[in-house]
Amino acid sequence: MSRKAAVVALTALAPISWGSTYFVTTEFLPPDRPLFTGLMRALPAGLLLLALTRKLPRGAWWWKSAVLGALNIGAFFPLLFLAAYRLPGGIAGVVGSVGPLFVVGLAALFLGEKPTVRTLLAAVAAAFGVSLVVLKAGAALDTVGVLAGLLSALSMSAGVVFTKRWGRPEGVGALALTGWQLTAGGLVILPIAFLIEGAPPALTGTHLAGYAYLAFGNTAVSYFLWFRGIERLSASSVTLLGPLSPLTAAIIGWVALGQTLGTVQLLGMAIAFGATLAGQLSPRAAKRTEPAAETAAELAAELAAGPVVETEPFSSTEEKAQEVSMDLEGAAVRR
Repeated sequence: MSRKAAVVALTALAPISWGSTYFVTTEFLPPDRPLFTGLMRALPAGLLLLALTRKLPRGAWWWKSAVLGALNIGAFFPLLFLAAYRLPGGIAGVVGSVGPLFVVGLAALFLGEKPTVRTLLAAVAAAFGVSLVVLKAGAALDTVGVLAGLLSALSMSAGVVFTKRWGRPEGVGALALTGWQLTAGGLVILPIAFLIEGAPPALTGTHLAGYAYLAFGNTAVSYFLWFRGIERLSASSVTLLGPLSPLTAAIIGWVALGQTLGTVQLLGMAIAFGATLAGQLSPRAAKRTEPAAETAAELAAELAAGPVVETEPFSSTEEKAQEVSMDLEGAAVRR
């Protein structure tokens, strides 16, 4: 496996993990508490990573972390769940699947990455494939829900692009940066959740197990892999890893919940997966500097480490071509 393929494969584990959110939410968590669920996903995971890395932002990184945390988590989660509650799951998924197009446009504006015809076609094909998988006949539109879905996709797309643009400060690892963003995002959600949903519900052991999985496996580890991928890959390829989230959700629904997958859904899966693969192909004319090979051992060592000490500064966007993506979790999360 090539170095780039290894990085892509590890980054893809994040949207694959997010595809399990719908199953865990419906089967293990208390009903009708989407904001509390968002809070329990973000804040405990962020605080755990802060405790592991023992690093706090300095200087401008206080406000940068707050902005990134709000875009990637704090604004994204509430808007995502608002869309999920106001729209049928299929419509919410299709609205969220426009995220790669937002990323391509924002990357061209803020990162100077020119979109190719192949990238645009792959993004459109991915959205079309997702629509075949999740869209149901007779689904009704809701203006507020559609607007919330578009804003959630735009928020996450902007978060991804600015995460790439700003990089991370010298001497700070991806684990610490992930902790900053999750903590900031959780603190944004905290007052919103209590104002709208009130006090936390009574939790059973099953609920706690579900929240533990969402906070640590589905969020702390997944976002760590996601932000590492943003550093090392360029927008035109990783933005199309997002469809793996709704595809995973559909497969879990078929295997674990007895949901049916007809010919149309299977065709949509093939189209979306093909578009994802097409998005990983590098332009022939582009000369890229390959990142250092990533291995499972390296990731495990960084996750297990306490304080993160970097011996080399992080290269800026201008110094190293990279790829970004977005979280199409909206396509996987339902009411």
